[in-house]
Amino acid sequence: MFGEEELVKSHRNRINAITNIILIAFGLIFARLWYLQIYKGELLHKYALENRLRREVVKAPRGLMYSRDGKLLVDNTPRFDVVVVPQFLTDKKRTLDRLSQILNMPLASIDKIMTKNLGASYKEIVIKKNLTWEEVAKIETENADLPGVSIDTFISREYKDIEAGAHLLGYISEINQQQLPNFRKRDNFDYRLGDFIGQFGLEQELDRDLRGINGTEFVEVDALGRKRRYINTDNMFQGIEDQPSIQGKNIKLTIDRDIQMAAFNTIGTQVGGAVAIDVRTGEVLAMVSKPSFDPSQFSRGLTPEYWAKLANDENHPLRDRVIQEHYSPGSTFKLMTAISALEEGVIDERTEISCTGKMAFGSRNYHCWKKEGHGSVNIYKAIRESCNMFFMKTAMKMDIDVIAKYSFGLGLGKRTGIALPREVNGLIPTKEWKKKRLGVEWQLGETLSCAIGQSYVLTSPLQLAVAYTGIANSGRIFRPHLVKEIYPNNGDKPIYQSKPEIMTDVKISPKTFGIVRRGLFEVVNQPGGTAYSRRGKGILMAGKTGTSQVVGAKADKIYNKCENQEYKYRHHGWFVGFAPAHDPKIAIAVIIEHGCHGSSAAGPVAEAMVTAFMQKYEPELQAKIMEAEKAGTVRELMGLAPDKVAKPKRVEEEDE
Repeated sequence: MFGEEELVKSHRNRINAITNIILIAFGLIFARLWYLQIYKGELLHKYALENRLRREVVKAPRGLMYSRDGKLLVDNTPRFDVVVVPQFLTDKKRTLDRLSQILNMPLASIDKIMTKNLGASYKEIVIKKNLTWEEVAKIETENADLPGVSIDTFISREYKDIEAGAHLLGYISEINQQQLPNFRKRDNFDYRLGDFIGQFGLEQELDRDLRGINGTEFVEVDALGRKRRYINTDNMFQGIEDQPSIQGKNIKLTIDRDIQMAAFNTIGTQVGGAVAIDVRTGEVLAMVSKPSFDPSQFSRGLTPEYWAKLANDENHPLRDRVIQEHYSPGSTFKLMTAISALEEGVIDERTEISCTGKMAFGSRNYHCWKKEGHGSVNIYKAIRESCNMFFMKTAMKMDIDVIAKYSFGLGLGKRTGIALPREVNGLIPTKEWKKKRLGVEWQLGETLSCAIGQSYVLTSPLQLAVAYTGIANSGRIFRPHLVKEIYPNNGDKPIYQSKPEIMTDVKISPKTFGIVRRGLFEVVNQPGGTAYSRRGKGILMAGKTGTSQVVGAKADKIYNKCENQEYKYRHHGWFVGFAPAHDPKIAIAVIIEHGCHGSSAAGPVAEAMVTAFMQKYEPELQAKIMEAEKAGTVRELMGLAPDKVAKPKRVEEEDE
């Protein structure tokens, strides 16, 4: 038995031990509280905020595109997609059943999409794009009963003139897995899957300017991941502040919408392309290719049905016929032969050559488009009436490399360097090219065909337009360009302004240019010219018609009417020229596939484009020209003697 003193001592020791344990425990608790609330307080507060907040990317709107006179061509418009996060689907069957009803979409289709993305339970899965306002309203109204379902907003592209500028302006669509490695971190932009990028035309070429910088914002979510409200993160902790998106730069193009629409509407249902260039600067005023497509379909999310329609169209609507296709230039190339012969002294303006309609060379006969021939022909009549025999007989005295030299000098057979993707080279043949490509020597008979723009010669409409700017400018050619000014998203002062860039200044005598320019003037403005019917009013256009054979014709069928042939075998029709003839300001090139004749198929398009230009930019000059037309003094504007030639029946180039 312990004594009373020992018992008290024993209890006191126990009390002290318990007290010490309690004090130590509270000390540890207070230390932990201090550590969590004071030392780590801000960090843990941030974690707590992040647990109830979800960071969302705010897509930056792309920059806008305007015409040269400030008309909006490409705008932004909101697009709504419905997305599902699988991990938040507490009642998957019920939720997806209701979603199927709202979207009027088979449940099997939704299940297929979910199965395809089975490994992404924590990521948003897009179920349907481009929701209607009614669908958006229903989903937002029933948000509390649709855990894991939400609406994502995207900025889509709206192309104001729909198909009119599709090939030029291009389109945007989602970057794919194959493209990502090439784009990631390119030009300081962090491209990711789901991003929309320019895939064609100027949208592709100017993507780094048009593409803005994405921002972030925080939204409050519940335990099931459903949005509750957007949070104002001002004065919160560093790292969870909202970051506003920055819109891309705005672009003012050199394109004139009125000239563009004149070309688009005049081509109508035909297949072809047209381009107009300011000869004084190289600014592209219009650029149209048909058939076309709706570029908005790509930015909204291409449907299988629309893609099938484009892919199965035998006229290939996705091909830009102005820069991506090359054709035999036909008679429009005769100017290259004429310039070569004049510069080399093979002919001059007094040279006369007889045309009887055909000539024998080697084992074959070469024909003129006019069966009975043109009689005695000089250089002016040869250009005016497009006499094949004149240029063939002239070419017999020249080497193909001579014609190639002047053709290259005027920009043919090579890319122009316009800032658009996928431009083709074209082809101007030489003896070396044929030997290297085909392994055989050049034959003189091939020179005869090339001299009138057939055989191996291939050019794009843009290249021909550029070449004719050189003729209009006495050899000086400016590089064609499409961007006039670039503006920051928050200012009206341009950060870039284009300047004319001389691409080449070919050394050809002024006399030679004067002769061929007069010939081109007579094509349109003198009776007997192959484009006399296209002279218009107050435009004083100079140019050259041409037909490009799709398939060679046998001798007994060479004069058959083109329109009577099956469509796919009909000739292409060309018109290339500039205006006004005495003071060139605009050059145009038009190709109409299977149009048969340059004058009747391509000529109206060129006439409409030049008329639109003159009415808008040169009304006083147009009025002066119309006065001269009324007074019969048009030739005097060109510094020529009055025309005393009787007006014949309209002539149209039918075949070559």
